[in-house]
Amino acid sequence: MLNNFKLSTKFNLLLLAVFLGAVILSGVAFASLLSRNAEQEITARATLLLKTMLSVRNYTLTQINPELAPRLETEAQFLPQTVPGYSAREIFENLRTNSEYKDFFYKEATLNPTNLRDKADSFEAALVERFRNDAGLKELTGYRSSPAGDLFYIARPIQILKESCLRCHSTPAAAPKSQLASYGSSNGFGWKLNEIVGAQIISVPASDVIGNARQAFLFFMGVIAAAFALVLLVINFLLRRAVIHPLNQIAQVANEVSMGNMDAEFERQSADEIGKLATAFNRMKTSLVMAMNMLRGDQ
Repeated sequence: MLNNFKLSTKFNLLLLAVFLGAVILSGVAFASLLSRNAEQEITARATLLLKTMLSVRNYTLTQINPELAPRLETEAQFLPQTVPGYSAREIFENLRTNSEYKDFFYKEATLNPTNLRDKADSFEAALVERFRNDAGLKELTGYRSSPAGDLFYIARPIQILKESCLRCHSTPAAAPKSQLASYGSSNGFGWKLNEIVGAQIISVPASDVIGNARQAFLFFMGVIAAAFALVLLVINFLLRRAVIHPLNQIAQVANEVSMGNMDAEFERQSADEIGKLATAFNRMKTSLVMAMNMLRGDQ
């Protein structure tokens, strides 16, 4: 089938096949690189915020709670500022008032929370159950959909490691009176030491990073396509000038010689292979003329 095509057509088909193969391979490699870099960027952003919230929790536990805890028995209303999770959530909600962070979310999702604001939804409850079913599992990451777009999340288990936590979460009888006055005795009790009761979840928007990666990919592919088109045009120009046109001239002269026009000359325009071919044809024509003259002389 290819034998019926012109030399330039064959050459262009070969270049096109090579280009498509190169584009597919480079596209897959570049897309993989962009995807990995995008996920690393999102993960770094989420990890930084998560570590910040852990620092807030630790500060509340070591600095704020000891100062305010004695007042829990005397105050009419519970002081939530003594709870590390509450402090972290409030600080993060304050951060979200900044439009740059309005689509970031932090939640200490709990199966049986004291404050129903921390109640785990179905997605979060599934994460908590995975932690409860696998004690060696320390972190989960992934994507989830939300009205704000795709979110990348990092989840870590919340495990009761200190007996002091059970003061507010073991039984209503052991809880501070102010806690019962503020939240009642129905929620947030029955926790046990070393039990995983929830998951600390930080969610950051991924749509913008993924969108930027997609734009970078399209730009890269556009540059590759433009570069190939330019290379194809240049190669075709050189091919026609250095090969196709000289070969057509040689073919035309050879056709004239075959029709008896012995005055036609193969012009040598260069010292390359095409020029050597023209020289060889001229020698062959000269030999042919000499042979024909000898035949005429013998007659």
